[in-house]
Amino acid sequence: MKIICIGLNYKAHIKEMGHETPEQPVFFMKPDTALLRNNDPFYLPEFSSEVDYECELAVKINRVTKAISHEYAHRCYDEVAVGVDFTARDIQRELCKAGLPWEASKAFDKSTPLPNKFISLSSLGKDIQNLNFNLDINGVTVQGTNSSDMLFGIDEIIAYVSKYVTLKIGDIIMSGTPVGVGKVNIGDHLEAYLESNKLLDFNIK
Repeated sequence: MKIICIGLNYKAHIKEMGHETPEQPVFFMKPDTALLRNNDPFYLPEFSSEVDYECELAVKINRVTKAISHEYAHRCYDEVAVGVDFTARDIQRELCKAGLPWEASKAFDKSTPLPNKFISLSSLGKDIQNLNFNLDINGVTVQGTNSSDMLFGIDEIIAYVSKYVTLKIGDIIMSGTPVGVGKVNIGDHLEAYLESNKLLDFNIK
């Protein structure tokens, strides 16, 4: 499986990061070694002094998908979750400045905490573009939004990405982070919620 990450998908976050608004989805990929499961602690990597959290709605692909149209993209998923895309921001900044790919800042081992089980959309009883999710650190909400605020919706993302990359069963789409990203520190306690469901609960070490 692979993790397809969408960048710059919330207008306030785009402004926060000082970027231009993209005209089409921006995506990059992470390997399966980037997964962090079981609410295991996240250990700050020695190669970075500035690791940021990015809370995101995650969607699991349920069928092999290639060049699917926007109209039928909703058939490719039925489960969602919330995850964290940890970013070595200092490394990313250096690589971007040099005009180089920045997988080193995103795709490193254990950089993507996700729950073991996703939640069915049917049990939530809501449209995928009307889901609330948030991240709390040490009991304080640092990020929170509704998926309706996405610049590019999930179906549009799937249609776009599948033009270039075949999506397989079990692949995960991380659909972009809202405004409020920031640095994590040793001792921080992170909790991530999708609607009223706590899906992540882990510590930084």
